[in-house]
Amino acid sequence: MAAPTRTLASCIFCKIIKGDIPSFKLVETDLNFSFLDVGPLSKGHALVIPKHHAAKMHELPDEYLADALPIAKKIAIALGSENYNILQNNGRIAHQV
Repeated sequence: MAAPTRTLASCIFCKIIKGDIPSFKLVETDLNFSFLDVGPLSKGHALVIPKHHAAKMHELPDEYLADALPIAKKIAIALGSENYNILQNNGRIAHQV
């Protein structure tokens, strides 16, 4: 049996975008929102999330995806990062939480 899909009302990322949950905002566009992770795995650990609610990347309209990587690039440059990971986890087996 598949895990239940999170609804818009219960989605932690939707709550962060709406400001219901505080965050340290880095970059915001009309399509995406980025902020520092509250439990960072490394210096500058940030998340870039779409303002369009979707459980998986392939459910997002292309314009949200096209807007996300330039945000990640801006964050990497601002941090002076020479080495970094850019990850996108989709589904439980891929460690999406």
